[in-house]
Amino acid sequence: GRIKAISYIKNDTEITIETDNVILAIGHSARDVFYMLKTRNVTMQPKNFSVGVRIEHKQSDLDRSMYGEMSGHPSLPAADYKLSVHDKNGRGIYTFCMCPGGVVTASSSEENTVVTNGMSYYARNGENANSAVLVGITPDDFENDDIMAGIEFQRKIEKAAFKAAGANYSAPVCLVGDFLSKRTSEKFGNVTPSYPIGTTFVPPDEYLPDFVCDALRYALPQFAEKISCFGSPDAVMTGPETRSSSPVRIVRDETLSSVSVKGLYPCGEGAGYAGGIVTAAMDGLKCAMAAVGRNSRST
Repeated sequence: GRIKAISYIKNDTEITIETDNVILAIGHSARDVFYMLKTRNVTMQPKNFSVGVRIEHKQSDLDRSMYGEMSGHPSLPAADYKLSVHDKNGRGIYTFCMCPGGVVTASSSEENTVVTNGMSYYARNGENANSAVLVGITPDDFENDDIMAGIEFQRKIEKAAFKAAGANYSAPVCLVGDFLSKRTSEKFGNVTPSYPIGTTFVPPDEYLPDFVCDALRYALPQFAEKISCFGSPDAVMTGPETRSSSPVRIVRDETLSSVSVKGLYPCGEGAGYAGGIVTAAMDGLKCAMAAVGRNSRST
């Protein structure tokens, strides 16, 4: 019921450090660690997260949508955005991790899966802008009430995308206009996808749940009313984006320690207490202060 030591393997040798404080900052895709914690009876619970696709527009089109006649002025940065809407059922759809002048990246952490993410280099001078367009998922959407049901929900999508796109780590892509018309794309328009490994035309309906596709089809025209380039039929949707946040939470008490293992401080996105780089860093500071405070009190 409490931390006594931590051990790890280095150069085939097990090394043990005696300690009564461990900050567990594993990241939200450390699935092997989650399953290990489950076998050790560390208290966890399922939580909300989101899934969807990456959408790409030409950065110049986004700049014109946001800046109008001042688009292209050297004093203006590459335009970005944040958008959100709720569908008729109250489900949230929103953009996340918007990357001006960026690229869509390959982010699979397991074999025979496809996962996308996005990033911008410092200059933000790439041809395309990209962002995740995500649909909120709750434990009510899972097939069962197992703690790991959210992870299996993600895996099912990631494996379906891998298979649908040719089982060679290409990513499934679809043009927005074709997606809204429920047809498979055949050629690109004025946007060329930046995913580095290759792409295959596959509609999201082949790897995302129906309710997720319905929510995306509801949201995209709503977003187009706010930012005109979202109305472009040539915008490219690359999927799937499944790793926006952790599908499980490692439960902790008011001291930030695990409720089942004293001295274990679940921290950041992997613990289910942050939703991005900055909030994870802040949570790290909080956990460090809690551990130092506990150590001070014990001495």
